[in-house]
Formats: sequence, C-alpha cells, structure tokens
Amino acid sequence: MITIYLKQYNKIVRNADIKLFDDLGYDDILWIDMLSPTIKEQKAVENFMEINLQTRQQVEEIESTSKYSETENAIISNSNFFLPTGESFVIEPVSFIISEGVLISVRNSEFRTFSEAAKRLQMNYRSYPTGYHLLISILEVRIDFDADLVESLARQIALLSKDISMNESVDKEVIKRINHLQENTMLIRENIFDRQRVLSGILRSERFPNDIYPKLSLMIKDVNSLINHADFSSDRLDYMQDTALGLINIEQSNVTKIFTVAALFFMPPTMIASLYGMNFKHMPETEWEYGYVFALGLMVLVSCLTYVYFKWKKWL
Repeated sequence: MITIYLKQYNKIVRNADIKLFDDLGYDDILWIDMLSPTIKEQKAVENFMEINLQTRQQVEEIESTSKYSETENAIISNSNFFLPTGESFVIEPVSFIISEGVLISVRNSEFRTFSEAAKRLQMNYRSYPTGYHLLISILEVRIDFDADLVESLARQIALLSKDISMNESVDKEVIKRINHLQENTMLIRENIFDRQRVLSGILRSERFPNDIYPKLSLMIKDVNSLINHADFSSDRLDYMQDTALGLINIEQSNVTKIFTVAALFFMPPTMIASLYGMNFKHMPETEWEYGYVFALGLMVLVSCLTYVYFKWKKWL
C-alpha cells in the first residue's frame, strides 16, 4: 500500500494512485509512505524519484554507517521501531529516504508513530514545508513513545519491587518476571540507542535546513536522558534479581536445616529399632491376621501426611 501526501490548495491531500506520478513534479509531493509495497509500487516510486529503494536486508544492517548515509542526490536513514506483541516487543526496521525534498518511508508493519505524524501534518502542515522537517517530526513522535515505554517499564519494576518486599517468600515466577523485564529493558535501550545514532548522523549533516538543528540538539538530549533512565532501570532489575536469589537461598537453607533437624530427631529411635529389629515375643500385632497390611498402610499414611505437611509449609 502506498500513500502520497500532496501539497495542494494550501493544504495536504492524501492519495494512493501511483498514476499521479505522470502528472506531478517533486515540488507537488511532500511524503510518500509505503506500507508493504508491491513490486509495481516500488518501481513506480523508483522511476519517479530516480533512486533505488533499499532491500530489507540492507535496512536490517546493524553497522553504524548503515543507520545514516548520504549520496549525491539522496539522504538515507534506517531506524528500528517497536511493534507490541502482548507483553513483549518485536523490532521492525523502517527505511527513510529524502530526495529532492521529498520524504519516502518504506515499512512492513503499521506503527502508531506514522499515524500520529500524519495527524500532526494534517493539523499544522505549515510546520512541515519539506521532507526534512517531516522526518524530524516522525523521529520526535517516536522519541515521545519511547519515553512512554520507559516510564511504563519503570512503573512495572516499581510494582514488582513492592511485591517482593511485601511477600515473605520468593518463587520462580518472580525470577521469570524479572528476566522478562530485563529483556524488555534491553530491547528498549537498544532501540533508543539506535535513535541516537540516527540523530547524530543528521546533526553532522550540512544538508538539512538550518531551523532544524536547534530542535535536533534538544532531541538528542532527550534521547540521552532516556538511555540514562533505561540504564537505571536495568541496574534496579539487577539489584532485584540479586535480592530475590538471596531470599531463595535463605529459604532453601532454612528448608535444609529443617530436614537436617528432622533427620537427627528420628535417628536415635531408628537406630534402636534397627538394633533390636522389633522382633519381640510379646507383640500383639504379630499375632494379628491383618498386622502386616496394617503396618504397610500406616507407613503409606505417615509418608503421605509428611509430604502434605511439607508441601503446605512450602518446603518442597
């Protein structure tokens, strides 16, 4: 699917017909947004803009040089975006190309960032006279969403920390929750760091309009503060994990001590019973018809009661 944002009648008009390229010039178009484009749509954009779109493999490259680069007639920037999947995230790459002042975005998933950026464009189109301004706006929206993710993660960590401090025991589910939060924190931090590299590349460029650079400096400061916040969350999770493992070790030590005491308690009677064998002449059960069955049943009953009691005390 392709969406073309046209500059017409002092407003922004959306259109999805690639045949418009036959009658339009670069000055008529502000943004070409391509969502899972077909080969026909890709060829139409490449022929109109006289550029080559990147393949998915090129977009997914992790080298710093691939995040931002410039050619003679185009600016290429690749950035990762979050795609929520339940309580986790999937990272999807997005490619941006600016040529002749027109922004071209190529993606394979729907992101709230783009719908929000399109909404801002429709409401105040005069603030985005070129594709350069629009790219900065998209990155700005994404940074705002990144900040929301970092704050949400911090709240989840605070709630988990409160649960650990209020509960007397810690089970493996707590460790799983900590590991899950650690994984999300790592993904968020890597994603924000990716944004930092893109912004740094833009800041070093001399091809963007001068009125963009002051905003870029503020955005980089925001990104740095988010990285620091994510680092703090990661350190806090490491501390919580050490605390949880320490509590589990203490609990296991207590259980081991209980079993040791129980073993010592039953050792003298067991030793005496072993020495004498309980083979006395005057034992009522030896003459009882059901004495053997009774003894076996009593052993099973005592074993089951012991298991249930230990399970109830959470020693097993």
